[in-house]
Amino acid sequence: MDIAALSTAMSMEKLHVNVGYAMMSKVMDTMEMSTEAMAEMLEAAAQISGGASVPGVGENIDILV
Repeated sequence: MDIAALSTAMSMEKLHVNVGYAMMSKVMDTMEMSTEAMAEMLEAAAQISGGASVPGVGENIDILV
């Protein structure tokens, strides 16, 4: 393998690594934003319901089925 081909191969590998890091960073940012949005939605749902559960739900279990 000559020097020019080796240089090109190393440059392409470096590019692939950098693109991979950039994509991973974007995915992590997106997941962080999604997690924050989900937490906000859960807080809003708790405020709407007053933090209380629906009366009667979960009090009985039908084990005869």
